[in-house]
Amino acid sequence: MAVPKRKSSRSRRGMRRAHKHLVAPSLSLCPKCKSPKLPHRICPSCGTYRGKVFIPTEEEEF
Repeated sequence: MAVPKRKSSRSRRGMRRAHKHLVAPSLSLCPKCKSPKLPHRICPSCGTYRGKVFIPTEEEEF
């Protein structure tokens, strides 16, 4: 069974865990309605992506 010969120091433990952190998602602004959205995705508020309407909203249907 593999057992460590010496105790790992706090520094080594921290270096091993250095990449295990949370990263906030990057947001971009919708060019049409200026609300924040995830990049390369349809805007949840106006339903457009790259100038085309993919999800019609209530105001645009009438």
